Amino acid sequence: MRGRFSRSMITVATAAAAASVMVSVFITRTSGQAPAAVASSGRPARIEGKSNFSGIWQANNEANWDLQAHAARSGAVTQPGIYPYDYARVPAAPVLALGAAGAVPGSLGVVQGDGEIPYKPEALLIKKENAEHWIDRDPELKCYLPGIPRAMYMPYPFQITQSTNKIHMAYEFSNTARTIHLDKVAGPPDDTWMGHSVGHWEGDTLVVDVTNFNDRSWFDRAGNFHSDALHLVERFTLMSPDIVQYEVTIEDPKVFTRPWRIAMPLYRRVEPNMQLLEFRCNEFVEEFMYGGLRKQQLVKHWEGETMAIDITRKVPAGDRFYDWYSGGK
Repeated sequence: MRGRFSRSMITVATAAAAASVMVSVFITRTSGQAPAAVASSGRPARIEGKSNFSGIWQANNEANWDLQAHAARSGAVTQPGIYPYDYARVPAAPVLALGAAGAVPGSLGVVQGDGEIPYKPEALLIKKENAEHWIDRDPELKCYLPGIPRAMYMPYPFQITQSTNKIHMAYEFSNTARTIHLDKVAGPPDDTWMGHSVGHWEGDTLVVDVTNFNDRSWFDRAGNFHSDALHLVERFTLMSPDIVQYEVTIEDPKVFTRPWRIAMPLYRRVEPNMQLLEFRCNEFVEEFMYGGLRKQQLVKHWEGETMAIDITRKVPAGDRFYDWYSGGK
């Protein structure tokens, strides 16, 4: 797993360094765009007789924490407490100072059927290791592109702009985007974080086939992952002018024993001044990811009224980026 992230460290470092030079706030205004036409029924005007998904949407659930049903717990990273029970675990040092803000909310889950993710035995071991090493491994913490379907239910809005042969989705997190092609196009030259999306209509339901993924994104903060064999079939159905039913069938023969499905509603952001703001997190994680490369450590001590926290940097053995940057010293 460490190797997968190391391969992209140099690229991300370059982007982060460039972003840190700029001290500006960029805002993508939807208010400056022409509003979507509205039919007399109050629904967004249809486009060539098809449902119109244009607008700003957001999920309202806990799927980004864990796709599966789970009880609330004291922290994203925990350690054994006084009593030897899972429910008695306490926050570990990295999240202790956050108190309730660092806790994980409970959820009924979005995995359909029996609620289980059908991992192969060897893949389930990797999933458990991912969860134990969440801070080190989750791509979200490093501001890597979120991938699909995770971008659809992260706690950030996204904007859909629909035309007759393309549907563009712009996501606030990491300022990423994808295009759903409703016409025939060539596939990408290489596998990507966000995949390659090709859509068609089944009545009023938009069906999207997504392929050409790399193996670097996760489904959530619980360590659920996939390989480069991931294949998704997404279904978007308008339940009302302001609610989309979103369903995804997930298939990955390298990781799972069978296809499985998640489903959730997506809600339109209806505030009159709603606009998609940019969340350029590359510069936010620069110290988190590369602070250990400084000659003099910048962030090393924090002290509040009730506790003090000291940071000790640790370089993983064989870290290729560190070896390259330090010249092997």
